[in-house]
Amino acid sequence: MLSRVASNIFWMSRYLERAENTARVINVNSHLLMDLPRTVKLGWEPIIDILSVREEFYNHYEEADERSVVKYMVTDKYNPGSIISSLTQARENARTIREIIPRESWEQINTLYLSAVKNCQSLVGRRHRYESLTDVIRSNQTITGMLAGTMTHDEGYAFLRMGRNLERADMTTRIIDVRSASLLPELDLEQSAFENIQWMGVLKSMSAYQMYRRELRLRINRADVLRFLLLESRFPRSLAHTLKQVKVFLQELPHHDDAIKSIDTLQAKLLKAKPQSLKQESLHEFIDDMQLGLIKISEQIRETYF
Repeated sequence: MLSRVASNIFWMSRYLERAENTARVINVNSHLLMDLPRTVKLGWEPIIDILSVREEFYNHYEEADERSVVKYMVTDKYNPGSIISSLTQARENARTIREIIPRESWEQINTLYLSAVKNCQSLVGRRHRYESLTDVIRSNQTITGMLAGTMTHDEGYAFLRMGRNLERADMTTRIIDVRSASLLPELDLEQSAFENIQWMGVLKSMSAYQMYRRELRLRINRADVLRFLLLESRFPRSLAHTLKQVKVFLQELPHHDDAIKSIDTLQAKLLKAKPQSLKQESLHEFIDDMQLGLIKISEQIRETYF
């Protein structure tokens, strides 16, 4: 397989996953703000911080209000991480490898891009935002199912799965880092009941709420949420599961020793740290280590194969 083709497959899956994750986060934040009392200030700025684009955002917008943040994260072409930008890049990568991926998958990716561009205003406005963003999520899930069911599970599929899982791992760590910091630590007795609503929002940002409830039937709390999202190896969006999947697919490729060694090191740090018991400052430092480890793995994949 040509390195260019491998790179395009890898990044196509990352951009699709990024668009889906961003859509989910915005939908959940919209509902979370309606559930919280007016005295609890959460706002839209944490959404900017999740993708580490605060400085770039304020270069184009004066205030992090709802409309500005949603526009920047959904349709703004100045933001390379916006949904429209991500789908544009995913479509371009898919276009160049149409002979490698199933035709139906290419058509679905193209349809998703055209639909998102056509419905830009619906994605930003409140009235149809939820339905439009849900369409992005469901369309991406359809593409994922098509690729799993109709693409030969060869080297190309290995790069596709590695890209998707690295993107999931990156978003999981970002959401936990920013959301756990923005959850107000000093709530009075009247407001403390809303803490579990905020942690519920963290779970729903990764479509993890129902699976969490199946696993743990107790009241939602910080330690259990962190343990589930970071250490539950059976949940497909947990950090432990995504690292395991990247390792599995790397082992199908040649020259994988350095990248697998980095994954082993990161997995050992994850298990040793017991993140569910860390205080906020220590958790932030731990998440930073995880993200640096993910960047290193991604760079090693790029240098070895692309």
